[in-house]
Amino acid sequence: MIIAVASGKGGTGKTLVASNLYRILSENNRSVALVDCDVEEPNIINFVPHRLQREIEVKEYRPTINSDKCTLCGKCAEYCSYNAIFCEPRSHYIKVIEELCHGCHACSLACEYGAIESSSKKVGVVSLYSNKDKICIAEGKMEIGNHSAISTIKATKSIFDTSEYQYIIYDSPPGTSCPFMETVLNSDYVILVTEPTPFGLSDLKQAIETLKLMNRPFGIIVNRSGLGDNGVYDYIKSNKYSLLAEIPYDQKIAKLYSNGELIVDYLPEVKSLFEKLVNELNNL
Repeated sequence: MIIAVASGKGGTGKTLVASNLYRILSENNRSVALVDCDVEEPNIINFVPHRLQREIEVKEYRPTINSDKCTLCGKCAEYCSYNAIFCEPRSHYIKVIEELCHGCHACSLACEYGAIESSSKKVGVVSLYSNKDKICIAEGKMEIGNHSAISTIKATKSIFDTSEYQYIIYDSPPGTSCPFMETVLNSDYVILVTEPTPFGLSDLKQAIETLKLMNRPFGIIVNRSGLGDNGVYDYIKSNKYSLLAEIPYDQKIAKLYSNGELIVDYLPEVKSLFEKLVNELNNL
């Protein structure tokens, strides 16, 4: 079962939920993999025991123009949806703008003269960690200056599959843009983490609308329950969405989290919440 833990905004507690869910699911000899897809700011390894085993470079296709074969016809530039090729035939000038290139290969398909040749660029790295004696944690991290997270997220997700692991947990990037959509794309269930504030409600609505378009089943966890107002609860109730759990607004939780500790190891009442969550997931 692939479970994505996501949120419509940053700072709601999705990493807290993902890391503690991993801890509870790992009990009773279950095989569980944890995948940090928040490749711009990965941090989940700060909360789980780990040992680095190896790193895998993530590379993307980049076109190189062979000036001996190029006729400056401009078809490659015409076909590029991202304006990543600048062609000025009158000045006998053509250039690939790497910062805009998405590696889609459209230019090479458009070129009739074989002038577009393949090269690659490092866009990220996937670090593989073991917990005890088995690799079960993958962390993706983008290269500084790279414009797109998608290739690194895809590479990070590809490390584990359900034929080997009973559960795979994705810690999703925040928001509802392409990185979020790429992360939840093949998930069996999405846990949306929100907070009971006007901002939390606004971004929860956006996340739910996106998941509906993608036809992904979901449930909601309210973190920092007791903070803010009842807007989130009224919205969940009126739409008959599944409220999976409420994590209390508690200074003890904040201190444990800021020290990189798993709250289920210290707070029995919170551990009970996550055990009930696991039971609900098993009954889906």
